Amino acid sequence: MKKITIISSNYLILLIIASILLIFTPNFVHSSAIFSLKFRYAGTNRSLDYVKLHDTNRLQMLSNVDLPLGGTGRPDSSGLYYAKIGLGTPPKSYYMQVDTGSDITWVNCIECTECPKRGYHGIDLTLYDPKESLTAKKVSCNSPFCLEVNGGPFPVCKTNFSCSFAEFYGDGSSSTGYFVEDVVHYDQVSGDLQTTTANGSISFGCSAGQYVDQGTPNPDGALDGIIGFGKSNSSMIAQLASTGQVRQMFAHCLDGENGGGIFAIGTIVQPKVNVTPLIPNEPHYNINMTGVKVGNSSLVLPSDLYTIGGKKGAIIDIGTTLAYLPEVVYEPLVIQILSRQPDLKLLTVQDQYTCFKYSDSLDDGFPPVTFLFQNGLSMTVHPHEYFFPVDDLWCVGWQNSGMQSRDKMNLTLLGDLVLSNKLVVYDLENQEIGWTEYNCSSSIQVKDEQTGTVHLVGAHFISSASNVNIQTSLLVFCITIVFTILKH
Repeated sequence: MKKITIISSNYLILLIIASILLIFTPNFVHSSAIFSLKFRYAGTNRSLDYVKLHDTNRLQMLSNVDLPLGGTGRPDSSGLYYAKIGLGTPPKSYYMQVDTGSDITWVNCIECTECPKRGYHGIDLTLYDPKESLTAKKVSCNSPFCLEVNGGPFPVCKTNFSCSFAEFYGDGSSSTGYFVEDVVHYDQVSGDLQTTTANGSISFGCSAGQYVDQGTPNPDGALDGIIGFGKSNSSMIAQLASTGQVRQMFAHCLDGENGGGIFAIGTIVQPKVNVTPLIPNEPHYNINMTGVKVGNSSLVLPSDLYTIGGKKGAIIDIGTTLAYLPEVVYEPLVIQILSRQPDLKLLTVQDQYTCFKYSDSLDDGFPPVTFLFQNGLSMTVHPHEYFFPVDDLWCVGWQNSGMQSRDKMNLTLLGDLVLSNKLVVYDLENQEIGWTEYNCSSSIQVKDEQTGTVHLVGAHFISSASNVNIQTSLLVFCITIVFTILKH
């Protein structure tokens, strides 16, 4: 009888393990998902020192198209938005930077002795341990994923060798480790503003070591890692799409006035947006800019503006705080803007930011700036969007990329400050991007590709649902972004 009891216990253990694997094994059908994405510096009045450091590091990342894995950002110095996701079986929670400038998802791992244990605002950080996950396995150096991210085979790759990675950053720091494949857990859409739990299998980096050129990693802004939403086949959206779980389409809407916003993956039904083609063979979301208007006056742009130094078009990136323009665009643009108020007393802060005191309405006192793009698409940025407050001053959000190092000159990059209050749609299947001005505190309509059902996705939505439903086909991030960049 005792022997039978032992055998039954063993079977029970096997049954439990099998049940766990059944629950957490990826379902290779279309599903819908929601990540609760939050603004990392909500409720804080960040100094200009921070903005300068953040965007300097970001420009160093985005301007270098030869980074080993297509570009990424350090979570302890340049992450703005983060989501709480689950990894492994059973799942553990991780706070990950969401980054459209990154192709690779990676998380700090158990081997990392220098990684902080506590992050921004005291968040408890978790080191990922593949040995504690029933579904984790290392990615071999001859796997299709490894060949994809490294542009070909390793010269010394042998059977059962792990695929390694090394990320190098503009500030002299680096992160190294190896790739693993495991299950990622997220909330999926099951109806209007309703969610259940879903999962999918992805390959991601396991960071085993970090090097900082000076000092140690900064724990004050640290996160567990990065979720990459870049253009390459190694990004999270591309990996999930390759298994038929999602469409390679996503959108974000950042509410720059009330806080909050939406980040959705799927076909956006409403509102409609006009689109412009992405420039091919570029590692980031580059588009052709054809003109700039300040109010009703058009700036004269040199015809070779986007052929100098290999710079092609304008980069759209929600990971950069401000907006960077070539000197030949920046100087006449700022001159025309400030000429509307000739009595302003201008102050230079931090040797970089042009600031002034002004108590009247910004939108009444200064002109809108409109960028023109291929296919007739335009983006209008209002004064309350391109000025930002610091203490009792208003500072110009436009920055001169010509003041950066030589390889950043003539760089055009439109960041969070000017992308707020717009629904921006990325269609990677058709290689297009588009936008429209929108109330980002309201809802959008996203199509379920499997059933044809249209679901409402709203701002400020955080799901606590835990049931699995694998029948839906819409991957959506509903975000709670407290978009308070440098508010009083």
